Amino acid sequence: MLAKRAWGAGMAKIHDDALAGFTKFDFHDGRWTRPVYRIGSGPAVIVIHEIPGLHPQVLQFARDVAAEGMTVFCPSLFGKPGKPASNGYVTATMLKLACVGREFAIWAGGRSSPIVDWLRALARKAHAECGGKGVGAVGMCFTGGFALAMMTEPSVVAPVLAEPSLPAGRKKGGELDVSPKEMAVAKARMEAEDLSLIALRFEGDVLVPCARFQTLERELGARVEAITLPDAVAKQGTGRDPHSVLTIHLDRDDPAGETMKVHRKVLDFFKQRTGA
Repeated sequence: MLAKRAWGAGMAKIHDDALAGFTKFDFHDGRWTRPVYRIGSGPAVIVIHEIPGLHPQVLQFARDVAAEGMTVFCPSLFGKPGKPASNGYVTATMLKLACVGREFAIWAGGRSSPIVDWLRALARKAHAECGGKGVGAVGMCFTGGFALAMMTEPSVVAPVLAEPSLPAGRKKGGELDVSPKEMAVAKARMEAEDLSLIALRFEGDVLVPCARFQTLERELGARVEAITLPDAVAKQGTGRDPHSVLTIHLDRDDPAGETMKVHRKVLDFFKQRTGA
């Protein structure tokens, strides 16, 4: 029993250490309440975590954005904040979301997840508090497409879609998790306000088929910069196939490498668009 308590205390410390420097608040939009972790100062960027949750590599990316002169808001939509990612944790989270994730549209193309409404409200709050030209937003993996759907909120000016993996399923590979209305708003805003988006994936990633990027390019034309990286440039030794461009498979050991160049491009995109 004592050993179990000591292990639990040790894990809690790991989680707390990963969240060091962040302040926490609960945000309620009238329908849902979720914790949000905040760091930095300057114009706002919303970093929406991937499966399995707000793990240390996502938090490190948030610190990178904050170090460039921006305020980062990291909502926790599922999982345990600060808990390291593992294959077991990923699997357990996916199963839970598939069974009870009412806030998420996992299988259906042509519509966004209900939780995007909450994210839009968070963007309004962040822009009102932090100022600047607007708000940046990056979705990752399961949440990758959320940043595009968020563009119906006028404050969102810098969307990044990192390995957008919804809708799930092999037959949905060319579809997007945005509604026709949301896409129309995004297209109109991009033309009227001279905006654009960045989309990222690894070449062999079966969760983000090439057809999905082709759909983005067909819908948005020159307004999308779709970047597909060779699998060989991903960080090695992770125990997973190349997938998470800005987090798990970001090769920080090679500062001049392709993943770090993309990382720099995203940071510069946020700075330019938000006015940091």
